[in-house]
Amino acid sequence: MTIDYDTLLNWPFPEIEQTYTEKDSILYALGVGLGNDPLDERQLRYVFEEPELIALPTMAAVLGTPGFWLREASTGVTWETLLHGEQGIELHRPLPSAATVVAQTRVTDILDKGEGRGALIYTERHIQNRNTGESLATLTSTTVARSDGGFGGPSVTQPRPHPLPDRPADRVCDLTSVPQAALIYRLSGDPNPLHASPEVARSAGFDAPILHGLCTLGIAGHAVLKSCLDYEAQKFHSMQLRFSAPVYPGETIRTEMWLEGNNISFRAIATERNIVVLNNGCIGIRG
Repeated sequence: MTIDYDTLLNWPFPEIEQTYTEKDSILYALGVGLGNDPLDERQLRYVFEEPELIALPTMAAVLGTPGFWLREASTGVTWETLLHGEQGIELHRPLPSAATVVAQTRVTDILDKGEGRGALIYTERHIQNRNTGESLATLTSTTVARSDGGFGGPSVTQPRPHPLPDRPADRVCDLTSVPQAALIYRLSGDPNPLHASPEVARSAGFDAPILHGLCTLGIAGHAVLKSCLDYEAQKFHSMQLRFSAPVYPGETIRTEMWLEGNNISFRAIATERNIVVLNNGCIGIRG
């Protein structure tokens, strides 16, 4: 099958309702490395419920997800060759540490890069607090359909990524992931065996199970909270980035940061292999 532009653009996503608890917020924080220093009381606010638990801002990325919908045959997408290309998070208010949320996803655009060059599928997910009706977050995502270009859709120019400054970073933070990071993080909603089974990972061309891209995103978010925001979650307003390479659990993620007014530009490097794993990143600071 090939992509049918109108079918994919009007994909009928159901509204997703999800209840998460303080335990879920703690589990997410542990999955992205909070608590690796159990004596750091600033980190403890995200993994210990006394006196009051704080939810990590990047946890918005795992709330109300529609699942692996692009695996449906009627999308016309070759799901085996999909890549998560970009991710954006905009927080309309700080996340509660426990809540029931409703989420609605929609496809916002599909770009045809041409035969042999793939396609880009853009989606947006809006998350609300079911009990209060307040908007919590808007998530944007770009999926790279590497095998599905040339279907006859629009071929307008791809938006330019956020540029990084051409100077040494203002802040650098190294955070080492634990070897079991993917096994912990998958409990926050992504059970893909690529992140747990050595056999599945080898069949996909990797030496070992890889870390979830959104887990790497959370580690970079942690680095910015630690290095620039003194772990004050309410200052975190938005985040956007490109995924550029996979990470293996146990690797050290070096986040390089450039301070520019109310924006923090960043990229992340797996130091053991000296390879950029997140690029063209930008975090917006509230106020």
